Amino acid sequence: MTAAQEILEENVLDKGFIRLIEFMGGDPAVVLGARVSYAQGLKGDEKDKKLVFYLMQHSHMTPFEQAVLKFHVKCPIFVMRQWIRHRIGSFNEHSARYSEMADEFYIPAEFRKQDVKNKQGSLAAGAEIDQKEALAEYTRTIGQTYATYQSLIAAGAAREMARMVLPTALYTQFYWTVNARSLMNFILLRAEGHAQWEIQQYALALAKFFKMRMPWTWEAFLRFTWKGGNPVLDQEKAQFNGS
Repeated sequence: MTAAQEILEENVLDKGFIRLIEFMGGDPAVVLGARVSYAQGLKGDEKDKKLVFYLMQHSHMTPFEQAVLKFHVKCPIFVMRQWIRHRIGSFNEHSARYSEMADEFYIPAEFRKQDVKNKQGSLAAGAEIDQKEALAEYTRTIGQTYATYQSLIAAGAAREMARMVLPTALYTQFYWTVNARSLMNFILLRAEGHAQWEIQQYALALAKFFKMRMPWTWEAFLRFTWKGGNPVLDQEKAQFNGS
């Protein structure tokens, strides 16, 4: 199996994944989209890559909408609720009305503590949290809610109502079709350190697919658009800028 085939699926968190299902366009589509204004096409790798860099550096972003990627995503519901705030893209989600939800919930390795300065953020926890007890209570509560869900269905309750007891830690699945411009915006906001850690992991997985399919655009993104805030991408940006 080649490296390109291996990255077609990336596991995320404890039970999630991202799969690249379809891809259209790529770096050449960006170049063609930009040069159509002058009725010109591809001019060779050196000139074409230089154009991609120019477009990114000067925020000429519409040509990047010519490349499209389709992903199959499995993530906790609370991650998807943040995901769908990115409105430029098409979503189709697994339905809890048509089918019964599986007993699959996100179990964190540990609980982070509340950041008192950033009220929507978190910090690595120290001894102030009894991790063993917190995880035990968390998994116990999840087990109880799923048992109630199954009991309601067994009693004849409609799936669309029984699902109301399920927590946002439940895993869901959806298809997401997005153009390269919007994907870069997602990575810019969701891989950054102020985003919730769990969605950062999905953003990093998306970045791997993006880099594989559109290497020129990816390099240009890191050089000219990425502002920093994630050690993985910061290190790669430093390597590009040092080359």
